[in-house]
Amino acid sequence: MSSFKIGINRWTLPGNWDVKTCLRTAKESGFDAIEFNMEREGTLSPQTSDADAHAIRQMASEIGIELSSLSTGVYWSAPFTHPDAAVREQALELCRHQLRLASALGVDAILVVPGMVTPDVPYDVAYTRAQEALKQLAPEAERQRVFIAVENVWNRFLLSPLEMARFIDEIGSAWVGVYFDAGNVLAFGYPQQWIRILGQRIKRVHVKDFRLDIGNIQGFVNPLQGDLPWMEVRAALESVGYTGYITAEVSGYRTFPELGLRHIADALRVVFK
Repeated sequence: MSSFKIGINRWTLPGNWDVKTCLRTAKESGFDAIEFNMEREGTLSPQTSDADAHAIRQMASEIGIELSSLSTGVYWSAPFTHPDAAVREQALELCRHQLRLASALGVDAILVVPGMVTPDVPYDVAYTRAQEALKQLAPEAERQRVFIAVENVWNRFLLSPLEMARFIDEIGSAWVGVYFDAGNVLAFGYPQQWIRILGQRIKRVHVKDFRLDIGNIQGFVNPLQGDLPWMEVRAALESVGYTGYITAEVSGYRTFPELGLRHIADALRVVFK
C-alpha cells in the first residue's frame, strides 16, 4: 500500500468557491487532502480566530478529507529579508499567526518562503536575515508543534540542494525543515537529486510539471504535461523514507474546473498510489 497521500492546494480551485465547496469537491475529485492558504484578508488570515479555524477542521472531518498543511503567499510582499526592519518584523508576526492557525486547523506544517535576493538585498545579507528570522520563530514552531517548511521558489536564493541543506542545518531546530517543490527545480536542476540530498529535512512536497522548451514562468503546467521525471521523483522520495502528502499546486482548468481536478487527482494517483 502506498505511503503517499495526494492533495490539492486551494489556489487550484476557483476563487469564488466557499470552504465547504472546496472541501467537498476535493474529496469527490479523489484527493486525500487539501492545503489551504493564509491570505492577508479572508477566510484564513491573521484576523481569523482559532474557533473559526476549528470550524474548518471540523467541516473537513465531517466531509472526510484531511487538511495537509497551511501555505501562504504573504512573504512575497513582506519578506524576512526586506531592507526595512519594520517589514521584517511584519513577516515575523505573519508567521506567528500562520503557526497559530495551522495548530488550530490540526496540521503540523506551514509553507514559508524564506525571502529573496534583489538588487537591494545581496545574497549574503538575505541568507543572514532569513536565518535570523527562522531562528526567532523556531521556539514558537516547537510550542505549536508545527514545522516551518521552507520552500524552494524562484527567488534567486538557496539555488542548490547543498546550500538548502546547509541553510536548514545551521538554524539548528528540528522544527525547521523543507517544503520541497519538485517543479520549481526543473529549470536549473534535477528534483530527484535535491530529494536525495535533502532527505529527511523534507516535511512536505509540492508538485507541478514544467516544460523545459518554454523555460520561463509560462512553462508551469498540470501534472504529466511537462518534463518532470515523475517516477524518478517517486523513487527518490521512497529512498529517503518520505511518507505523507504530495500536493499539486497548479493552475487547473479555466473552464470545467471540476473536470480539471479529477484529471489532476488521476495523474497523481497513477504516479504515487
